[in-house]
Amino acid sequence: MNYNTNIGLKIKELRTQKKFTLKYVSEQTNLSTGFLSQLERGMTSVAVDSLAKIAKVLDVDLLEFFDFASNSDTKNITRSYERKSTTVNDELIQYTLNNNPSAYEMLPRIQELMPSKDEDHEELELYFHEGEEFIHVLEGILTLNIDNIEYSLYPGDSAQIKSVSPHNWMNKTSKVVKILTVNTPNPFKS
Repeated sequence: MNYNTNIGLKIKELRTQKKFTLKYVSEQTNLSTGFLSQLERGMTSVAVDSLAKIAKVLDVDLLEFFDFASNSDTKNITRSYERKSTTVNDELIQYTLNNNPSAYEMLPRIQELMPSKDEDHEELELYFHEGEEFIHVLEGILTLNIDNIEYSLYPGDSAQIKSVSPHNWMNKTSKVVKILTVNTPNPFKS
């Protein structure tokens, strides 16, 4: 079973236990019922921030959806071979850059965006949430949309945004794009 299916099944299980309808969860999270339905069936991926909204409505800890090995040792150093990876979907792999993501205010990650399978490059669905984001391009060309303005970022380019601005990113090229992101607030923070 893939990552999306596992998260979707967990959401559906928790939602039905609480006898919540998709419409109710949609109204509480500002996520469309169509998106939530696709998510529950493992047909789409979800941003951590959106998942945090869902977790809040379902009254569960966000960590419930992830398989982080419990690490009581909150050491400050993370070796490259210790990084945890999560395949969000067939176009995105995330690497958590610390051993205890729930211990800090910031969430640093490396994200690898595979070339988009959508050759028409449909319009990005923009999302917003509390906090700030820092994005630094390590490899490739990232298409970043902030407030419906599209930017092309190249290796070495950075962007820092208030996350309440509608935003999203995409790989419109035929090569992998690798970015370093740092988010606050950290949705894994206990």
